[in-house]
Amino acid sequence: MSSANEKEPLSFEEALSRLETIVNELEDESITLDQSIELYEEGIELSRLCTETLEEAELRIKNVAEQQSDNNDNE
Repeated sequence: MSSANEKEPLSFEEALSRLETIVNELEDESITLDQSIELYEEGIELSRLCTETLEEAELRIKNVAEQQSDNNDNE
């Protein structure tokens, strides 16, 4: 059973959008050092999530392409 505090994982698009927001916030010179560090840490996690998602998508595409190639070879 999941607790009420657990969040559903972000989609790729949501993570990328949040990452873009973080970059804009980090460019704002009025934020504190602590805020910058927190945003940076969140950004690193989001970057990791986006990278993993893209790597999984690339693998899926390669698998589909290989299956298609195998099907064409068998015809």
